[in-house]
Amino acid sequence: MLMKNPRHTTARTSVTSAIGTVVGFALVIGVIAVAAVVGFRLFDSPFSTTEVDHSAPPVLLELRDLASFHAAQGQFEVTVDVEQDVKWVPSFLAGERVQFVSVGTVDAIVDFSTLTESSFVVDEDASAVTVTLPPVRLQDPVIDLEISHVMNRDRGLLDRLGGVFTDSPTTEAELYELATDKIAAAADATELADRAEQNVRATVTAMLQAVGFDRVVVRFEPVVAGPASGSPVTAAAG
Repeated sequence: MLMKNPRHTTARTSVTSAIGTVVGFALVIGVIAVAAVVGFRLFDSPFSTTEVDHSAPPVLLELRDLASFHAAQGQFEVTVDVEQDVKWVPSFLAGERVQFVSVGTVDAIVDFSTLTESSFVVDEDASAVTVTLPPVRLQDPVIDLEISHVMNRDRGLLDRLGGVFTDSPTTEAELYELATDKIAAAADATELADRAEQNVRATVTAMLQAVGFDRVVVRFEPVVAGPASGSPVTAAAG
């Protein structure tokens, strides 16, 4: 009868036990991993952030009736070049020069809110109407804050040293004011108001012809005051 070698039996038992331990450990890790994945999918990441909006709802402050017809718009670009010199001191020591590029728009409008019955003179026999409108006025320029920027800024040594101790060594409010004035002057010198008159005349003429008038005459009141351009014009369409 053959006898088993006890050494071989002990070795096999040890190997089997080690394999069982490894397999059991792998199964435990697998279960934990599966549980983690499932938990993350079911309950999301425990470290995720949630945004809560506590802002108050918008509040209506005022309602306004707008009766202004925006007939034309001009877009302008201006470069403001301002230099500040210190008397008897070289510019490389003190002083500043700023070049500011500004882009803005100007609207040409006609205020229809002032129209009354006397603004319309109707000739029923001739199927004609004469309309007298307020003059075209140019609104204040609206500066595009996203496009407008400081192109260049040169400061003297002392000004640069002083700027280290201040958040804003020079203010840009004056630059925007200068740019606004220059754009307003440029708009007044263009044909923006004339273009607006043409557009208003065409619009009013089409509206009145649509209600049955064969002949329409559009006049503009003379400019009394304010940044308005253009002169009263008489036009006929039929």
